[in-house]
Amino acid sequence: MCPQRTVPLALWRTGLLLGFLTLCASLEEGCVLGVVGRPVSLSCFYPESGLLPFGNFSIEWKRDEEVVLRSVWEEGRSVDTWSINNASLSVKGGLPGNFSLELPAVDPREDPVFYNLSISEGNHSVQVCSVCVRIAASFSHPQVQKEAAVQGNEKVFLCQASGGYPLPEVYWLINESDQPPEGSVRTVTSSLPNSVLYNITSHLTVNISKDSTVLCVIENQSLNETFTSKSIIVPGGPPVRRASEAMWIFSTGLCVVVGIMVIAGVVYQINLDRISKRRKKEHQQQERGYRRRYQFMEETETMTTQAKETDV
Repeated sequence: MCPQRTVPLALWRTGLLLGFLTLCASLEEGCVLGVVGRPVSLSCFYPESGLLPFGNFSIEWKRDEEVVLRSVWEEGRSVDTWSINNASLSVKGGLPGNFSLELPAVDPREDPVFYNLSISEGNHSVQVCSVCVRIAASFSHPQVQKEAAVQGNEKVFLCQASGGYPLPEVYWLINESDQPPEGSVRTVTSSLPNSVLYNITSHLTVNISKDSTVLCVIENQSLNETFTSKSIIVPGGPPVRRASEAMWIFSTGLCVVVGIMVIAGVVYQINLDRISKRRKKEHQQQERGYRRRYQFMEETETMTTQAKETDV
């Protein structure tokens, strides 16, 4: 058997630090993007596998100062791992020196946040990786509605989108290219309950001709997402509020029909009750007639019997 090669601790630490300087410098240029509702991987691997220690060592991933994952290694393999929130080392860990961290979810309340990896052997510890994580979430597709005119020929449009992060760029276009007049747009943002995700509500009040096209654009630069919703003004077409008026008329008509059916049912039931009472009364009168005829027949038969006995 060949004798086992031993790497001095000082050389290992120096090589480990130098090996990660280039990696950390590249990571500082931009943060890893974590999307709400999706897992994220924080890459951290050791490019020079020959510099790995042959003894026992441990690694720690920290979120700022909080330990997220701790793993003990012996003879080049992990023998014990502890973590919070189901954090784990990369499943691609078949590669030597791969210490990438897998997070099942991210929280926008921690935007931005730094994750640091340190390797310890005995009393010596070296930070070898620092990863910045920025958080983002997709907005829902915007919905555009045309509201009732405020005055004159002014038209009011409402654009809404929800559940996104961070704050997006919101703008309107008329006929797909023209900017609306200054002061015609009012945009309000609010947070969802118990969350930092945003709701966006934008109003456009503008005096435009019929058969114009109005576009609402929501741009989330963090995710490189742009959502567009269109509203077309049809010449001579009814305003949106007529839809609500039509719904009100339909609801009123439905209530009238239901009311008529209920009244008809009540009248029918009353009529049935009257018929039932009349038939019951007739039946009782018939029973009384039967009883009277029966009594009369009995009395007649008794008198006849008595007459015969007297004759005898």
